[in-house]
Amino acid sequence: MVWSPNWKRQGRGKGRQVLKERLRYAARVARTRLGELSGHIKERVAPRAVSVLSWLRSAWQATRGEMERAWQNLKPLRLPAGWQIRVLLAVVIVSILIPGVNFYLHRPVPPPAAKPMTAGFRADDINLLARLVAAEAQDEPYPGQVAVVAVVLNRLRDPAFPKSVPGIIFEPWAFESVANGRYWQVAVLARDYAATNDALNGWDPSQGALYFFNPAKATSAWIWTRPQITQIGNHIFTR
Repeated sequence: MVWSPNWKRQGRGKGRQVLKERLRYAARVARTRLGELSGHIKERVAPRAVSVLSWLRSAWQATRGEMERAWQNLKPLRLPAGWQIRVLLAVVIVSILIPGVNFYLHRPVPPPAAKPMTAGFRADDINLLARLVAAEAQDEPYPGQVAVVAVVLNRLRDPAFPKSVPGIIFEPWAFESVANGRYWQVAVLARDYAATNDALNGWDPSQGALYFFNPAKATSAWIWTRPQITQIGNHIFTR
């Protein structure tokens, strides 16, 4: 044990006594405040809560009584004999049509083998174009996906670009997805092939565009100088 002078022991005793007195005082103050709060709740808050609950109870009873009287006075719907059959037939037709329309709108797109192959394009070209759609416009609306293939076809007709589908797609820095490797990582879906075939069959939502870019991601100042034609989804198509 470490030796301590007598005056230090006396100081420690006084300090403990002062601390105990302060704790007792704080406890008395806390009990007083809690008692005041409890009295306030009993005098003011509790009567108001009771009055609100009684008002809600009376309102519910009145509403329930009105609903019961209205239900008792409700007359059944009566239709002529001929109209009863017509209404029943309309309900049956609607119950059949709604699932049918829903199935038609959400039907899967047939695979490319089920559609006629466009003349002049090999299966390899179509596969490359469909993969480009998946890589460049996976989350774009369907016309925007068709427009991506249309841009490649428009470049095929332009003398400033290569004369083959692989040459255009793999031209250095022609497409961002090819440059960063995403082109080979995406999964090609039936919708990508359908968009490719629609473009090969003559649909050009890009209106003759040679370029497209996403204004939120474009870092090239040159692309902004190209004449803009239209915007589909997140892509702007230019000449």
